[in-house]
Amino acid sequence: MKRFFASKGRAAQFLIFALLILLALPLIAEDTLTAESLLQKHLDSIGSASVRNAAKTRVVQGAATYKVLVGGSGQTVGNAVIASDGSKLHLLLKIAALQFRGERFISSGDKVYIAGTYDDKRRSEFGQFMVGEDRLIREGLLGGTLTTGWALQNLEEKKGKLTYRGSKRVDGEDLIAASYSPKKSAGMDITLYFDPKTFHHVRSIYQISQGAGLLSATEGGEVAAARQTEIRYRIEERFDDFKTADGLTLPARYDLRFTEELQNGFTKTIEWDLTDLAVQNNLPIDAKNFVLP
Repeated sequence: MKRFFASKGRAAQFLIFALLILLALPLIAEDTLTAESLLQKHLDSIGSASVRNAAKTRVVQGAATYKVLVGGSGQTVGNAVIASDGSKLHLLLKIAALQFRGERFISSGDKVYIAGTYDDKRRSEFGQFMVGEDRLIREGLLGGTLTTGWALQNLEEKKGKLTYRGSKRVDGEDLIAASYSPKKSAGMDITLYFDPKTFHHVRSIYQISQGAGLLSATEGGEVAAARQTEIRYRIEERFDDFKTADGLTLPARYDLRFTEELQNGFTKTIEWDLTDLAVQNNLPIDAKNFVLP
């Protein structure tokens, strides 16, 4: 009888040990990740190399909702079109609001055009920011895997650098983080996030700050200058609702947010929520779509 209970005790101990090993497996797998293995797993999550390389052009269309989340209120609906051919891109976010028509970004691959979409041809706050930070488009970052110019699919060509940062908790989710450094960095913090199970790219966060300028004595002198804060900008992209078509698994939802914090304390956050995205690969796209005005 004692031998029977002893064997049951050893079996229970073995079961507990096995469960602990199974629970630890995700952590062990994560610890073995490197930037290179993360990159490969991510690319494989999109599709096989042959299928990825065969997709020369891509057209993504869907519904778009524009919202002012901070610094105002209101929302309006419209549509979105993302057309890409290699590193060329035409991103159109169109609404029929009073005075403001949305956003239009065009890249010929080397140069970028940001349209003025107010009635008086002014650019939005987001558009004006992108004029100075158009490398997000030239690098193939904005839009993520929805474009054929996606930075991580063209990492060697872009000469960018991916650095593995481990597991990070973001808005209650455990994600894998990696920083991206363009060939010519200019102070922007770029962090890409991946689902630890599927390795889909699910989020990008871009942050940059500009220091306060010095005021002259007539403008308040050193005391007023000390009261000034930095101007902060933040872009956040979220990708969700992944679906497979033509052998490629891509997001059917794309959420884009832009936040501007000014020195006077005013903050504005806008959101573009793109849903029900339909992806078509290898459609013929007129080259005029990528010609800069």
